Amino acid sequence: MSCATPSKPPSASSVVDFLTLLQKLKITKRTGWIRKGVPQPESISDHMYRMSMMGIIAGGQAGTQQDRCVKMAIVHDVAEALVGDITPFDGVSKVEKTRLETKAIQHIKDLLGPSTAAGAEIEELWNEYEQGSSANAQLVKDFDKVEMILQAFEYEQAHQMNLQEFFDSTHGKLKTHTAQAWAEEIISRRKVQRHGQSSDVDN
Repeated sequence: MSCATPSKPPSASSVVDFLTLLQKLKITKRTGWIRKGVPQPESISDHMYRMSMMGIIAGGQAGTQQDRCVKMAIVHDVAEALVGDITPFDGVSKVEKTRLETKAIQHIKDLLGPSTAAGAEIEELWNEYEQGSSANAQLVKDFDKVEMILQAFEYEQAHQMNLQEFFDSTHGKLKTHTAQAWAEEIISRRKVQRHGQSSDVDN
């Protein structure tokens, strides 16, 4: 899915302004991990990077487009450079969250230049992800959930924590066979890990 976009490139000034804004994604820690007291939690861009690798691996399967999945993974949380990582625990309604993020995407588009191809593509990819109706968007939305539970599992191992709520929040919500298989593998490894820890305690 793509629509015709303008071909005018952004100015050097606009590009540097945009890239500077993206620094916030590199330094802003993911809210869910902060709330649970995870030491040195990942940043928003850390999360998006591994999702992008998922797009390289799985994009192109089941009627999806690899390049679009990778781009969508890179773009899906870009609004958080302006609004932060809003979670259901922040007391912000879904409607208000969407309004804030839509406004942020428009700001980013304007920053790059409203008539530039780059700004138009970022807006288009973000809207497709948010609507979640295309095969690409459904796969990338599943990446978002799978990456989160993988990270939760890693934090559990590293810090002897119980992050069950993150697994509960994704249970039964994955729509693609690929993501379901990956999640099952993560959960299987987690069960083995927890069983081993239980055995160590018993001994």
